[in-house]
Amino acid sequence: MAESADKTDWKLKLRYGRLKTSFSHFTAIAEGVMTSAANPFDCPEGNAFMGMKAWASSSGEAADMICVIGKEIGFEVTGDVQIYATEPEQPPRDNPHGYDIKFTLFESDSLKNA
Repeated sequence: MAESADKTDWKLKLRYGRLKTSFSHFTAIAEGVMTSAANPFDCPEGNAFMGMKAWASSSGEAADMICVIGKEIGFEVTGDVQIYATEPEQPPRDNPHGYDIKFTLFESDSLKNA
């Protein structure tokens, strides 16, 4: 039970100002293409949405982060990047960071009509 309390204790401290951070929490979603089958997420090559939670100093930084991190793992952003202010699931750190990266494959409309 103490472990469960430790997991949520940081949320209460953050909410009531006992834990301070200069970062805000965002969820970023980017449309793109997985260009490498050899990636740590076992996502096959093709069209996909990449989702990521992030602690960042601004929504612009969160957008930059999803593009840079995506590129590092073989994902090329080719469409819209959407940023939402969201509740965190992990505590902030000393530096901006992304976590909980997920991919959702989709079929392109242009391929369906070909």
